[in-house]
Amino acid sequence: MTDAPALVLTGPPSLAPLLARGALLSPFKRPAPDAEFPRTRLVLPGLRVDLARLAAYERVCGFPTGEDALPLTYPQVLGFPLAMRLMSGRDFPLPLLGLVHTSITVTRHRGMPATGAYELAVRVDGLAPHRRGTEATVVTEVREGGDVVWESSSTYLARHRTRRPAEAPGASGVSGASEEEVRKPLPTVAEWRLAEDVGRRYAAASGDRNPIHLHPLTARLFGFPRAIAHGMWTLARCLAAHGTPDSCHARAAFKAPVLLPGTVTYAAENDRFELRDGDERVHVAGDVYPA
Repeated sequence: MTDAPALVLTGPPSLAPLLARGALLSPFKRPAPDAEFPRTRLVLPGLRVDLARLAAYERVCGFPTGEDALPLTYPQVLGFPLAMRLMSGRDFPLPLLGLVHTSITVTRHRGMPATGAYELAVRVDGLAPHRRGTEATVVTEVREGGDVVWESSSTYLARHRTRRPAEAPGASGVSGASEEEVRKPLPTVAEWRLAEDVGRRYAAASGDRNPIHLHPLTARLFGFPRAIAHGMWTLARCLAAHGTPDSCHARAAFKAPVLLPGTVTYAAENDRFELRDGDERVHVAGDVYPA
C-alpha cells in the first residue's frame, strides 16, 4: 500500500479527542477480516522531538538519558497519534476499546539523533483473520532527508467470534507448537519489581492513556484484576536492558499482560530475550540483531 493517497498534516493530532471518538464509536463497529479499512497514508513532515518528553520516556523505560540519540522504540511513540487518528475513525472497522497490541517488528537503518528533523508516515496495511477475531496491521515509517531511517509493522487484534475449521489433531496455539514453545527457557538476567504507577508514568511520557493501564478500577471495566503495563513499555524496558546497535532489526510478540504492581523476570541469551512471571509464563518474547 505504499501507493496509498497521502494526507499531509500540519501538526501531530491531539490524542484526547481521538481516544474519546474511538471509545464512542467502538460499540458500533463490526469487525471482520474482509471489512473495508482506511486507505489514506497520514504524513507529518518537519517533526522535531520534544527533548523533555523524551527524557521522561527514557527514565520510565530504563534508557540512558541526555544522549543525542533516539531509543529504538521511541519513533513508535512519535507515530502513535497518527495511528490513533486512523484507528479511531469511522472508516476503521475494529473497535478501539479492547483492541490488543499483539506483535511488532522494528527496523532501524541508522542511528537517529534526538535533535534531528523527521517525516512521519502511518498507514493501515490490511486486515487478516485470527483464530480469536480480526487483526489489523499498522505500518509506521520515519524518513530523514528523503531516506527511510526507521520502520515498524504492528498487529492489533479485535476479539470476536469467528467461524473457522476445526484444528488438525495435535495442533495447538495458532498453528501448532510455536518456535518459542520448543526452545529451552532463556537464562535469567534480572528480576524487576514493577511499581503500581508504571502505567501512568508511561502514559504521561508516551500519550497512550488507555484506561486499562492507568488504574485498577478502570482496568476492571475491561476484565483485568489490576492495571496492566503497556506492551510497548515492556518491550522498551527489555531493549533498554539488552542494548541495540544503530542499525538493527527487532521483533516481539506480546503474549500475556503484565499486572501492576508485580514482579517479572528478564531473561536473555545472544539475540533473544523474554519477560516472564514467577510461574514461568512468558509475557513478551522477542529478538534483536544487527540489520
